[in-house]
Amino acid sequence: MSTHPLNIDLVFSREDRTWMRHANVTVPQFWAGHAVPPVRGDVLRIGGRQFEVLVRLWDHDAEAPVLRLYLSSGRADADTSFQGLSG
Repeated sequence: MSTHPLNIDLVFSREDRTWMRHANVTVPQFWAGHAVPPVRGDVLRIGGRQFEVLVRLWDHDAEAPVLRLYLSSGRADADTSFQGLSG
């Protein structure tokens, strides 16, 4: 039985994808070379923001299994702008 590398696809919210594109954030290959898949509740730090693994979905593309990780929003309360709240 041959083993395939673990293919992991990180799924970000639309807002986070936009932020990553504008900030030129590169997502590291966290699991490259690892045989153990991430689990629900794991937290990734990318571009100074934290993303929690909320859902794991096993899928299969034309070549191998793919683990899709649906992540929480990376926008933290500390990222909120309070400029418009002064009264």
